[in-house]
Amino acid sequence: MVALQNIPVGVYKLLLVVATIIWGFSFVVMKDVVGVLPPAWLLGIRFVAAGLILLAVLWRRVRRAFSSKALMAGMLLGVFDFSAFWAQTVGLENTTPGINAFLTATYCVIVPFLWWLVARKRPTVFNVGAAVLAVAGIWLVSSSSSGETFSLGLGEGMTLLGALLFAVHIVFVSKFAKKHDVLALTVFQFLTEGTLGCLVGAGFEALPPLSAITPTLVASMAFLAVFASVVAFGIQNVALAYVPPAQASLFLSLESVFGVLFSVLLYGEQIGLRLLVGFALIFVAIVVSETFPLKRGAPRAQRDAARQRAGDAAMAKEAPHDAI
Repeated sequence: MVALQNIPVGVYKLLLVVATIIWGFSFVVMKDVVGVLPPAWLLGIRFVAAGLILLAVLWRRVRRAFSSKALMAGMLLGVFDFSAFWAQTVGLENTTPGINAFLTATYCVIVPFLWWLVARKRPTVFNVGAAVLAVAGIWLVSSSSSGETFSLGLGEGMTLLGALLFAVHIVFVSKFAKKHDVLALTVFQFLTEGTLGCLVGAGFEALPPLSAITPTLVASMAFLAVFASVVAFGIQNVALAYVPPAQASLFLSLESVFGVLFSVLLYGEQIGLRLLVGFALIFVAIVVSETFPLKRGAPRAQRDAARQRAGDAAMAKEAPHDAI
């Protein structure tokens, strides 16, 4: 633990970028895998494997942190995260990896409004402005991908639903992490969403024939379970202990940028001017939503702290000299 504390904060920020590179590449990997494995089976196999790996690594920690309340909290997170990933994966079947990546990133704009409902903290004018920019960007992305003046297709609609569910998941992680061990919650979450994926797959989807299970498919699933789940989530959880949340969210939003980059380099996605402008607007919305409220609130927090210190000093001056 001491060694982790001695690592410069800049290293943790760099690790967050590494996590976003992994997640960005996973958009392209999932686009290939979902052509063989149906969405629910893909998520079920991925997260059962990730949950078992993480449980084996953190067995003692999970055993110490286990309680019925922690288990229920982790299971609820698993339901939200599975629903989000399932909607995102269905969306990926019907749109390109780049559009899927960028529309998923709009969860950064949605979170402040959901947090308002849960914590009663009103979003600032910057949050509202970011939402308007995001809507404009989504319109450009959707109209560009369809070739029409405006059209929100199944792929874009399901991806946006996934973004909303990811935002709900983030809000509840923030709420539950104050009371429970976050890594133990992650294990419970992985196993829950993996089980849900297998159950939904068994009930509504058909497994591919054995001839479709190629070494490439196995390698892709291993990447999704080990790197995109265990490693990337592990990096995120550790880094969030040392990087302020607003800065961390901004770094994590780079996932969508790398998603587009890998989509262009490996998937052959074509990016026109409308699509590029739409991506830029969504990215600016993320930056505004995550950065400007922090800057705006800092002076006010400093003034409040100064007033508190002045009040404490006045009370100390007026207090009897023999007070303890």
